[in-house]
Amino acid sequence: MPKDSAGRYWMVLLACCGIILVAIYVSLTNGVFDITVMDVIKTLLRIDPVPDHDLVIFDFRLPRIVIAALVGFGLGVAGAAIQGISRNGLADPGILGINAGAGAAIVIFMFFFEGQITGSGLLSILAMPLFGWVGGLGAAILIYLFSWRNGRLDPQRLILVGIAIGSGLGAMSLYLSLKMNPQNFEMAKVWLTGSIWNANWEYIASMLPWLLLLVPIIIRKSYILDLFQLGEESAKSLGVSTEKEKNVLLLCSVGIVSACVSVSGNIGFVGLMAPHIAKRLVGIHHRRVMPVCGTIGMLLVIVSDFIAKTVFSPVELPVGIVISIIGVPYFVYLLFKTRA
Repeated sequence: MPKDSAGRYWMVLLACCGIILVAIYVSLTNGVFDITVMDVIKTLLRIDPVPDHDLVIFDFRLPRIVIAALVGFGLGVAGAAIQGISRNGLADPGILGINAGAGAAIVIFMFFFEGQITGSGLLSILAMPLFGWVGGLGAAILIYLFSWRNGRLDPQRLILVGIAIGSGLGAMSLYLSLKMNPQNFEMAKVWLTGSIWNANWEYIASMLPWLLLLVPIIIRKSYILDLFQLGEESAKSLGVSTEKEKNVLLLCSVGIVSACVSVSGNIGFVGLMAPHIAKRLVGIHHRRVMPVCGTIGMLLVIVSDFIAKTVFSPVELPVGIVISIIGVPYFVYLLFKTRA
């Protein structure tokens, strides 16, 4: 890595981390109930704790910020990996149908169980995220099977099959949601548009192991994604077991996206925008792109969630809508740029 490139990489990474810290500070201290910085510090360090501050910070704001950060990081890294595997700059975890699979499973859960399983144990709390994770993984397996052609995984077929299955699952979700009672219908629509309003520490515990296990594998194999950009035959000539590596990277990406979507709903465009922004900032080498993708994803979701919960207060927008407002123009820009 050239010295100037390394310096630029660290400068961008530190700048992103600094902006994230500022966003966390603003999100912790501002809202319907404003808290001073000293109150936040005292509450976190357990110095003369105040019950009201404990409730606002530990039960509402901090879990929400942590989930937003983890979801953004996971979707950013997974989006970069999927674009690298497919060699398609317009690929996105949502386009692959994984989000639709998780959404369909959640709607089925709401339809049959009315959004909850009776009881107060851990299973009743994690029931909805578990359904979402199983749905996302199931959709990914289905897409994977249909994308297998002539003994190998076809990247272009993967995108087309993902769009088709995602559309079918989306239609099924809409049909079931229309059969619900008004209260469950509203809950389903909020979740399907992407929302982390119901964040809690149990949800964080349910998704964190997947990120800790799978993100390092993708980052470790960053050089493989660089070789994929040369073309499959060129990668094979350099000694890369292309099918094995594609399978490992794709399964890791699917696991990360499913874990994220299971607690946050259908948040799109993060996995599309973060890799493009990262590559513009630090170049095309995935060893540098991956960490920057993660931090940009974190920043996008944290800032969007703060906007969603404060701009129209006391009414709260789903965070997925705010990200879509940012993402749709960017998506159109990429389409025109690709055509050019």
